[in-house]
Amino acid sequence: MELDINTLRSIATVAAFITFIGIVVWAYSRRNAADFEQAANLPFEQD
Repeated sequence: MELDINTLRSIATVAAFITFIGIVVWAYSRRNAADFEQAANLPFEQD
């Protein structure tokens, strides 16, 4: 298999898309909901 620039670009695009999907799944998982809710309320907390 010969790796030319287009093959490398395709591999990089697929890797970036898989990374993006992984971040989306992580961000919307129910396990992290409480942590994100707490972080969302940080600007409104009083000292």
